[in-house]
Amino acid sequence: MYDNKIMINIKEFHSVANRTRTLPLPARKKLLITLIAAATAHMAHAQSISDQKETAASVPAQTGQSQTKADSVPTLPTITVTGAGNGADSYRKRSASIGTFGDAPLLDTPASISVITRSQLDDQQSRLLSEVVRNDAAVGDNYAPVGYYENFTIRGFALDLASSYQINGMSIAGEQNVALENKESVEILKGLAGLQSGMAAPGGLINYVTKRPADVRSVTLETDSRGSRYLAADIGTLFGEQKQFGIRINAAHESLHSYVNDADGERNFASLAADWVITPQARLQFDAEYQHREQRSAPGYQLLGGTVIPGNVSPEKLLGAQPWAKPVTINSVNLNLRLDLDLTPDWHAYLAASRSRVVIDDNSAFPYGCGYGATCGDGGTPARYFSAGGDFDIYDYRFPDDTRRNDQLQAVLQGHLDTGKLRHDLTFGASMFRRTVAQSDGVNEYVGSDNIYNPNPIVYEPSPLTPDASYLRLDSRQKALFAVDRLSFNPQWQLIAGARQVWVNERALDVTGAATRTTDKTLLLPQIALVYKPQADLSLYASYSKGLTMGGQAPWWTENAFAFLPPTVSRQIEAGVKYDWRDQLSLSAAIFQMTKPYEYPMPDENGFTYVQQGTETHRGIELSAAGQVTRQLRLTASMAMIQARAEDTGTPAYDGHQAINVPRLRAALYAAYTVPQVTGLSVLGGWQYSGSKAATREGNVDVPAYSLFNAGLRYKTSLSGHATVVRLSVDNLFDKRYWKDVGEYIGDGYLHLGAPRTARLSVQYDF
Repeated sequence: MYDNKIMINIKEFHSVANRTRTLPLPARKKLLITLIAAATAHMAHAQSISDQKETAASVPAQTGQSQTKADSVPTLPTITVTGAGNGADSYRKRSASIGTFGDAPLLDTPASISVITRSQLDDQQSRLLSEVVRNDAAVGDNYAPVGYYENFTIRGFALDLASSYQINGMSIAGEQNVALENKESVEILKGLAGLQSGMAAPGGLINYVTKRPADVRSVTLETDSRGSRYLAADIGTLFGEQKQFGIRINAAHESLHSYVNDADGERNFASLAADWVITPQARLQFDAEYQHREQRSAPGYQLLGGTVIPGNVSPEKLLGAQPWAKPVTINSVNLNLRLDLDLTPDWHAYLAASRSRVVIDDNSAFPYGCGYGATCGDGGTPARYFSAGGDFDIYDYRFPDDTRRNDQLQAVLQGHLDTGKLRHDLTFGASMFRRTVAQSDGVNEYVGSDNIYNPNPIVYEPSPLTPDASYLRLDSRQKALFAVDRLSFNPQWQLIAGARQVWVNERALDVTGAATRTTDKTLLLPQIALVYKPQADLSLYASYSKGLTMGGQAPWWTENAFAFLPPTVSRQIEAGVKYDWRDQLSLSAAIFQMTKPYEYPMPDENGFTYVQQGTETHRGIELSAAGQVTRQLRLTASMAMIQARAEDTGTPAYDGHQAINVPRLRAALYAAYTVPQVTGLSVLGGWQYSGSKAATREGNVDVPAYSLFNAGLRYKTSLSGHATVVRLSVDNLFDKRYWKDVGEYIGDGYLHLGAPRTARLSVQYDF
């Protein structure tokens, strides 16, 4: 066992949200400059920063009873923790808040969970969630074009943008590329999360855990092989007589130079984290973050003639490029507020509130189908595919002020009591959630046609039409009561039983404000799990759970265009084993079966109607490892094997074969090796594999399997007594051409090429 002694400032806080309005950009810039200046001025008079890494200096407390409580003064005590494989450079975490209502050991949690640590995010120089989740084989891309917000699958099921993404355990609108500068880790729950979240996609949840205030001052400069420029600052301090106050500011500017021609852009980000130990029994935590991102999006290809994968195409080509096309602009605000109260030594409560608001100006010269060109329809090609010869139509696509908002309130009471020989760890709670979607009818007008092999794109005039004002299309409200009891019979056996009672009221609206659909649904979502620990470092579990998922939105070309379908019920059974080898390497395996109603555009006499009919079943096995193998070698590794099929859909061609965009096998490995002969030097490397994937619901077209290799170096040194880290990484080392995803978006199938070889160089300097 290799011990790392870590000095840790324990802060008994957690996080969550509140409300504000979006400031105009000039005001936000002034606010950011003011905050950074104020923080820097204050820290000039504060104590000097210790040499400890900020990841060890700030461990967020998820539940009050799990932390050491101050006896007299509201301060953040410094203690020494001795552990293996959990230091500042670790790729392993022992606990996570996702999947529970507080920080819980992963070994004791009856669910498949992976955690990507800050150290791994830094080593991979991650900026997007797609660069994070590539470390988990159960997660895949599902319509993730350059310049747009990314979509993902877990266990083959598409994540729900309304409820599958969280910050500090509270829901956020998923139509954003969440910034990573102020995130301490990213937690991934694979499987149903109905008890934890109510309405959520069956695939799972992704939770971002924010950095907490600490004495830290750091700046990072970065560039890449295409000339992108990146500047970020991380500034924080603890202050007050007993260090009971803390703030932390993260800010970043990025000039984006994409591998896709003419798809450049920029990003600006600022966040504030503030903590206050009010009394030894009361703690308040606040998080606010704002991001402005604008970039031309790079649309995907479509099957030629509906049956052939485009060949000899370059990832650098911007398909359908027009000089008048505007960038996609995404402005996002995420706010969290949380109050923790230690009621007694055994009972803890917290109150949390959050708001997440995203406003999208969705603009594109969008290539779609072939209905107007001379070769369109040749061979019976449906109009929603490119022609057999590569012809496609170009649409002037403008949908401004597309607004998504999530609001959530949650109150939780946790504690334990004994009844005879039984120990009960209890959780009771109530939650309120609202999701609204406002969209305009926009402009989506044909302007001309082109061909994918044309080296000089044809320029057309844009549509003279102007988009209408946006209006409320969806208002979804959810109330819930939940309870969980973890019964410990003895050190070996635990039974976890819980349920969430959900009341859903949802209205879909037309432009006049009249309801086109009203859903009132009451549902009990149970979850039960049995855990057996034959020894302290080994656990086995089996579980059953039930979940509720928001219905999908119909494609524009269906009879019920843009309609939101009602919520659906999903079910899951899972069994797994977890083992902590020498308290430095976490190993796990899980087997599962998940079912949900099948949603798709069903062909009928009128064309297509978007329906819920039949059942989609996913069965699979997952293997994973994370931690330290030797003193010099640490890694994360995972593998997922999934069989995903639909049955009884009413369309026989869709039944009985592998689902679209779900490979049967996916694997991932990332490792860091510390070179003992050169102080401070580490060699980094990774490998990703994806099996072939069906590109149609009929399963008659597959894109090939691929392997990618990544490499890098990390060098730690000191400049003028200040810690400095230089990182070099090369993704797609051998410049492999591959189709990264063939997922659907609002009912239409698109093929996206993966990024070519890309090198990044960064310098992080602590001052």
